[in-house]
Order: sequence, then C-alpha cells, then structure tokens
Amino acid sequence: MLKLENYRGVTGAQKAAILMMTLGDEPCARLFTLMHEDEIKEISSAMSQLGSIRADIVERLCADFIESMGSSGNLVGSYESTERLLQKSLPRDRAAQIMEEIRGPAGRTMWDKLGNVHEAVLANYLKNEYPQTVAVVLSKVKPDHAARVLAMLPDSFAMEVVMRMLRMESVQKDVLDGIEKTLRAEFMTNLARTTRRDAHEMMAEIFNNLDRASEARFMAALEERSREASEKIKALMFTFDDLARLSGSAVQTLLRSIEKDRLPIALKGASESVRDLFMKNMSERASKMLRDDIEALGPVKLRDVDEAQAAIVLLAKDLAAQGQIEISEGADEEMVN
Repeated sequence: MLKLENYRGVTGAQKAAILMMTLGDEPCARLFTLMHEDEIKEISSAMSQLGSIRADIVERLCADFIESMGSSGNLVGSYESTERLLQKSLPRDRAAQIMEEIRGPAGRTMWDKLGNVHEAVLANYLKNEYPQTVAVVLSKVKPDHAARVLAMLPDSFAMEVVMRMLRMESVQKDVLDGIEKTLRAEFMTNLARTTRRDAHEMMAEIFNNLDRASEARFMAALEERSREASEKIKALMFTFDDLARLSGSAVQTLLRSIEKDRLPIALKGASESVRDLFMKNMSERASKMLRDDIEALGPVKLRDVDEAQAAIVLLAKDLAAQGQIEISEGADEEMVN
C-alpha cells in the first residue's frame, strides 16, 4: 500500500495511473486511445502493481496536479522551452539527441519518420549503403514511398535492391535493431541538424508578409540595432520588384497562374521595369487591355496593392518550389558562354 510519507517516491507512471483511475473507466479508456502503445504499456503496468491507494495519496496527487495547472498560466510549448526542460533532467548529450529527433521528420517510430523524409533525400543517403540494408529499409516503409525512392536510385543498384527484396525472408530482430540504430545515429541526426531553420530566413519570410509601412518601420528599427542582421534579412527577402529577375518564359508561366483581376492592382504600384517585363511577355492585344485596366482603376489603396503583390510573389515562390520556374539569385550573376 502506498503511504503519504512515501509520496515523494511515486513515479510519473504511477501518478498518471492513479489520476486515470480516479477519473473512472470511460475517461480513462478515452485517454488510452490518445496514447502510444509504449505509453499504454508503461501506465497499465504501473496500474496493475499499485495495490491499494490511500485516500490521502489520491487527494495529494489531485491537489498537486490542479495547483501545477492553475499556477502555470498560459502554457507555451516550443523547441526552446522543451530543450530547457530536458537539459534539467537529462545529460546534455542525451537531451541534444532527443531534440534532434524531435526536430527531424514526424513519426513515433524510426520507420514512421522515414516515411516522412522526402524521397530524394532518402535516396541520396541510401545509395551509399549496402543493397541488403536498402532492401530492409524499403521493405519497412509504405510501398508508394518505397517506389519513389527506388526510382531515384542508380539503375544497377536499384535492381540489386529489388533482387535482395525478392529473396528476403523475415529479418532477425538484432539485424533490424542494428539498422534502426545506424539510421538514428547517422541519417536522422544529420537530417535534423541540416533542416534546423535559420532565424534570418524565418524573419525574411515574416518581413515579406508585412505591409510596406510596417516593413519599412521594422527594417529601420532593425538597422539601428543590428545593421548586419538587417542586411542578411534584406538579402533573403523576395519582393515584387525582384520579379524583374525572372526570364521571359518564367513570366509567361507566372501569368498563366495569376488571377485576372489581381494583376492590374499589383502593377498599379509597381516599378516601370516590372510593369514592362509583364507587358512585353504578353500579346500586343493583351498588353493593351492590361494598360487600359490599370488606368481604369483610378486611385487604389496601398494596402490593396500590397496584398495583390504579396499574393503574386507567393505564387512565384510556389512555382519555383515546384520546379516550374527558376528565380535567379541576382542580375549580376556570372554567365558562362
């Protein structure tokens, strides 16, 4: 029997088990449905070994739970707050390892995580592994994902993997554990590190979505505090005027995707170079109609122009991400004839 004087020694799993039993069968069952299998096993194991729980233990536990929830105010979960908590309770290297796994692709198990890794990234890693290892990995992920990865491997290597998969029987647990350990130690750790987002890149994206007045205000204030940071953010930002760097074919692709009513508003406040770029990549008739539409608009709110331009910039970036257009880094790039 758990006694109040032994309360400090009650484990987290035991506390969770007691609280869930206090809630009753139906709420307890609903909570179990929200948990991972490992969590269910740990808590149910604690439940089965609790024995008789004195009322003062239950009261103390419930009071502690309510007090901790009530005193916390608004809870904000973030990578930084999670990392701080882990470092207080775990060795620094173990905390770092867990955070790298969290920052990596989503998924409870290693194979779930691999299923959320882009096929090109996974194929680039696997092409340097033994065919048997690749065969095991592809047999553990979903077929559609395995197919995309397989298609990106060198032909001869891919065929060797296929033959290994055809001849493969059940994989021994120690072999599977070894592959999983290697993937976690090498691939997932490096992936989490390389995908950690740069703060300047994040701020550039935020600045891109500000209206002109707010962007100018924040940028001016930032220049006073840190000119280096402001220059980095400016270099990463992609604005409507940067569309002047697009090639003619890219502009034509973009034009096919822009909503008809949005372009005149966006060009109403555009520079002559950007306006001319769009005009010269249209037919003479379409160009004349666009000029007429712009003139017919009359005065337009700056906010409406900003919104229209921001939407077109976002569309251009989406098309670039899909590989349909290419956004050059600058007009002064070196060219090789």
